[in-house]
Amino acid sequence: MTELSTLRQVAGLGSAPAPLAESALVLIDCQNTYRTGIMKLAGVEEALARAAELLARARSLHVPVVHIMHDAGPGSPYDIRAEIGRIADPVVPAPGEPVVVKNYPNAFVATDLDARLKEAGITDLVLAGFMTHMCVNSTARGAFNLGYRPTVVASATATRDLPSISGRILSAKALHEASLAGMADLFAIVVPDVADLK
Repeated sequence: MTELSTLRQVAGLGSAPAPLAESALVLIDCQNTYRTGIMKLAGVEEALARAAELLARARSLHVPVVHIMHDAGPGSPYDIRAEIGRIADPVVPAPGEPVVVKNYPNAFVATDLDARLKEAGITDLVLAGFMTHMCVNSTARGAFNLGYRPTVVASATATRDLPSISGRILSAKALHEASLAGMADLFAIVVPDVADLK
């Protein structure tokens, strides 16, 4: 059997993440949306705990932190004016940490995220948040396409079961792993846990 290669390996892009101390942390949609109700994710509380650990490390290193929130308007699970859409308590922004509100899965679309990062001279990003297959995936790809070097922390992301095109249920675990593999093929370096970042 031939050994599998990723597109990153073929392109010579490398697989070692930049040190957290030389990166910016971008926490994507760590909102109450995903802790309860119709959008509750598998393993969300564990992922939030890992995100909180990552955030504490970033703060201790005094690296830039950007919080992303998705807003889909009143009455939706993403209403940032309501408790359901607020950033979860374990990762609530500290004074001075910017919050970027987005309306699309890719946090760079129609926001000032790119301008903020470029102004700070940042090229390496550490990404965590929700959902693995949707906004984390879209933002990692968007970051790569803009010339950033994103790293995704797998344990600090989560997703949910989805219906497959075959009519079966695709488990959150399978979707999570497939989404991470898709990102790791080219768009991002994926590390298993917070401890895997230097």
